[in-house]
Amino acid sequence: MDDRRFQVRNGQGTYARSHTGRATTGIDANAMKVLRNTYSLLAMTLLFSAVMAGVSMSIGLGQGASLICSLGALGLIWLVLPRTANSSAGIAVVFAFTGLLGLGLGPLLNHYLALSNGGAIIMQALGGTAVVFMTLSAYVLTTKKDFSFMGGMLMAGLVVVLVAALGSLVAGMFGVDVAAFSLAISAAIVLLMSGFILFDTSRIINGGETNYIMATTALYLDIYNLFVSLLHILGALNDD
Repeated sequence: MDDRRFQVRNGQGTYARSHTGRATTGIDANAMKVLRNTYSLLAMTLLFSAVMAGVSMSIGLGQGASLICSLGALGLIWLVLPRTANSSAGIAVVFAFTGLLGLGLGPLLNHYLALSNGGAIIMQALGGTAVVFMTLSAYVLTTKKDFSFMGGMLMAGLVVVLVAALGSLVAGMFGVDVAAFSLAISAAIVLLMSGFILFDTSRIINGGETNYIMATTALYLDIYNLFVSLLHILGALNDD
């Protein structure tokens, strides 16, 4: 679902930063309102996504259905969300999008739960995701630093990762062992999503993102991809 970055990361908007490069010392009322709405909607969508993942796991959703859910989520975020982000309908779209991603996550979670220490791996990935997100978010909110300068680098890194992932998929289809390469891609995604958390949070508090629905979508994707990548890395480190 990283493809959404090509639309979310448009680099538009103004940032509260002086010509000397110092971050501003406070968050204005409008930015604070967007931040509160974003975190409230983000918490609800994460919970809803977790519930849908549980449903997917309980009914034993297959890989084919999981792929359809992921493609459906991609269609929503590309074709529907941009048209509804400024209305209440956008909230329903975000819930549908995160619900589909939650459903699509079920087969992967079931795969790990079938392993002897799969439950521990999932909990470690969840804990690691929470620690990274809360730590980086707290850093931005405390320092009020502007990380807008990272936008170009993050987009370039994302393009490289997407091309590498596609190449890995093609190579795997021809019988090439890409396990180590896939692990390196997951590590790169962890670094990229950490940077995007800094970038997205900074955009909110400095006025670069004024739509809390779009802000929620961006942060949700950061968390989702961070969790999945950590899950892959921890699974590999545990020889699973």
